Order: sequence, then structure tokens, then C-alpha cells
Amino acid sequence: MQAASGLPPVKLAVIGHQEWVTFLQVDALPRPGLISRAARSLEEPAGAGAVVAVQLARLTGTTVPFFTALGRDAIGRRSVERLRELGVDPHVAWRDQPSRRGLSLVDHTGDRAITVIGERLTPTAEDSLPWELLQDCDGVFVSATDADGLRRARAARVLTATPRLRLPVLQGAAVQLDALIGSGLDPGEQLPEDALDPAPALVIATEGADGGWLRPGGRYAASAPDAPLVESYGCGDSFAAGVTAGLAAGWSATRAVKLGASCGAACATRFGPYGTTSVISAEIIRNP
Repeated sequence: MQAASGLPPVKLAVIGHQEWVTFLQVDALPRPGLISRAARSLEEPAGAGAVVAVQLARLTGTTVPFFTALGRDAIGRRSVERLRELGVDPHVAWRDQPSRRGLSLVDHTGDRAITVIGERLTPTAEDSLPWELLQDCDGVFVSATDADGLRRARAARVLTATPRLRLPVLQGAAVQLDALIGSGLDPGEQLPEDALDPAPALVIATEGADGGWLRPGGRYAASAPDAPLVESYGCGDSFAAGVTAGLAAGWSATRAVKLGASCGAACATRFGPYGTTSVISAEIIRNP
């Protein structure tokens, strides 16, 4: 793997969920009575945890540990194989239930529709996973675990998470996040300002092509993609990966967000969350 220019050596890890997603490029999104046709298809392990782990592996040029939970089925086994191909080291809590799947449709305008199938499988602190690895990490991103799992993640120097971790877990862990990164457009990822004690050191809300805002810090601008837009699946998670890597490297919040925005813009130019390469602007990474 080739690391992104300008990012110093950092050890990173991800704790979270994944689903095996079928991506279809269709002539029209579903509506009652309509038969649509797919011109392109792809299957990948995706979801927040997997997308962040792959992006971090590409940014650092190193294998990134990914603590997750999967069903004891063909999809679970296939996910592990594909994640390893993508530069991720899966540490799996195996469950006696089906692995979660997903279906993502995108039309020629870039509009998309996503359906997930099955329960979100979550690694917990009680699972026999190598939690001690987190103590040596410069940064850890979390999308799914329990309160005790989030406390274990706090052993890392920098801890970031998504609101999709869910409010009871965030409140129950009672640890300070270095950054809480979520969508400013999705009501499911928005928390009351005083919901967490201690409060996150940094809150980031993304707003797609309009950039987003930091608290503290105010608004930030989105990065312009260097190729035509294809779809938005994984853009927010790629953004979160860039921010996590930047903060773990000791960068300022402003510089880390620029890296995140560049990662999100690159993701928007490919079909599916990964493509073949990580197209990140070296100039944006080097300059504060």
C-alpha cells in the first residue's frame, strides 16, 4: 500500500460494524410500479466501520486493525477475505446469526437509496478480541460497540466516534471524545448540544457539498473533487477517516478537516466506496 504524502507514521484502529453491500447503478431509483435496470454492479464489505478502516489503511500505507462482529456464514467469511485484500486486519467476534447485508442504488444524477437487511452486529467489550492493541494506537475511530468497549477505546491517544454509536452508549461510557463526527443533514446523527458529559473536545457536522461546521471553530468548506461526481456512498465515513488520521498525527482541527474533506471528495468520484486507489491531494495534506 502507498501512504498519502505528508502524513507522519501513526497507528490507527477501528471498532465498528459492517454490512456486505450490493451496489447497483440504475437508470431510475425505485418507485411504485417501476421496473428499473442496472448498468453496473459491485459487492463490497461496507458500512461505517469497514469504510473508515479501508480509508485509514490507504492514508497510512499500513494494515489497520478492525474490531467487528460478523455472522458465521458465507458473507462473514467473504467479508474477512475482502477486507484483508483492502489492507485491513479484521478481528471478528463471530455471531450465530446472519451477517448484515445492504443494497445501495444510485442513478445518473448521483441520487441514491440504501436498504439494510438484518440486525447491526456489534463487537462488545466481553468479546474475546485483542483489546490491548488499542493502548498503542495514536487514534481509534468507533462506529459500534457497547459502553465498556468505548471505554477500552479511550486507551488510545485520540478517540473519535460517530453519533451512530447511539446516545445510550455515548452517555454510558462517560468518556471524552476528541471528536464526534456526524452528518448535519441526517436527524439520526444529531445530538442535543448538552447530551454528553464530558462534552466532546470537538464536534463536526458534515453538510455534503456545502462543507459543514465545527464546534468550536465555525464553518468549513468542502473540497472540490478532481473528477466527475459518481455517488455519495461512503463520503461521510471517508471524511471521518481523514479527520481521525489528522488528529492522530497531531494536526490542528482545521488541517485535519481539510484532509477529511479531501478524502470525502475523492470518494464521491468512484462507484462504491473504494475504487482502486485513494486519490488524496498532497497539497491539502501538507499545508495547514
